[in-house]
Amino acid sequence: MNIKHTNTPIKTVVITGANRGIGLAMVALYAHQDCQVIALCRQSSPKLEALSDHNIDIVEGVDVATESGILTMLSAIKTRKVDILINNAGILRDENLQNLNLQTIADQFQVNAVAPLRVCQALLSNLSSGSKIALITSRMGSIADNGSGGRYGYRMSKAALNAAGVSLAKDLAKDNIAVGIYHPGYVQTDMVNHNGDISSDVAATRIVNLIEELTMEDSGVFRHSNGEVLPW
Repeated sequence: MNIKHTNTPIKTVVITGANRGIGLAMVALYAHQDCQVIALCRQSSPKLEALSDHNIDIVEGVDVATESGILTMLSAIKTRKVDILINNAGILRDENLQNLNLQTIADQFQVNAVAPLRVCQALLSNLSSGSKIALITSRMGSIADNGSGGRYGYRMSKAALNAAGVSLAKDLAKDNIAVGIYHPGYVQTDMVNHNGDISSDVAATRIVNLIEELTMEDSGVFRHSNGEVLPW
């Protein structure tokens, strides 16, 4: 892994969906950078617990799609300043025209699109000039890039998240808070039965580096984790 380090004060990093996959890998990376990491998850995992000797606060019971989950998050973070907020939690379901499950579509909208916006709004008072927000989205939310159809709920919810990211970038520009919108790549996680072509560690390293490089000039830009700008 090739992580870029800077001689800056200790940062506080909040990560949702931190118990596995890309979220877990980012927790480990930031912990090894000596950041204070607040790892939010519905339920912890042995791999996350194994990192507890680092400066990590594990907060369970945080289902970001629920009011109780948001309240649990706020109770844990309190008034702490947040330097980097990474909205990583997400779900993937499969619908097609022959099996159009409206409930799974609604569930994906709540978790993938509404919840990240809700988290950002809830933590606005914890963010300040120079803070950064990262949205872990998917190129499947790109309308121009859709070459195969299907996956209605996932595609629609990620397109909605991308739209929210652009609005956040514009609304928070006056506060000097930058927003990164990132497609991690096709990652070997539980979500895709580990069928991806890059590991969680590689995806996390790329995203952490992109967040480090994020400036107000490229706030609201939709990027692949390899740095490529993606079409809407």
